[in-house]
Amino acid sequence: MPKGYIIGHITVNDPETYKTYIEKDTPILTRLGAVPIVRGGQSTTMEGETQNRHVVFEFPSYEAAVAAYNDPEYQEVAKIRHRSATSTILVVEGV
Repeated sequence: MPKGYIIGHITVNDPETYKTYIEKDTPILTRLGAVPIVRGGQSTTMEGETQNRHVVFEFPSYEAAVAAYNDPEYQEVAKIRHRSATSTILVVEGV
């Protein structure tokens, strides 16, 4: 079964508030089966436009990734990200 991924492209506008998001979202996502693959770090945009920060969480399946994103507890914490950053979040099926 192909794995699933939550991929985020993010520009943090309020670093202090965003730290709270990271502290709260990681335990929720890992409890729901996530393995952090990318969480910030150095990146270079080779083509096109993008945000400043990138994250990738791997899940056992696409369905698990969708369920984690839609989890009510995660959605409550996501409100902190909405207030502190500009983001594009994708759920992608692996190969």
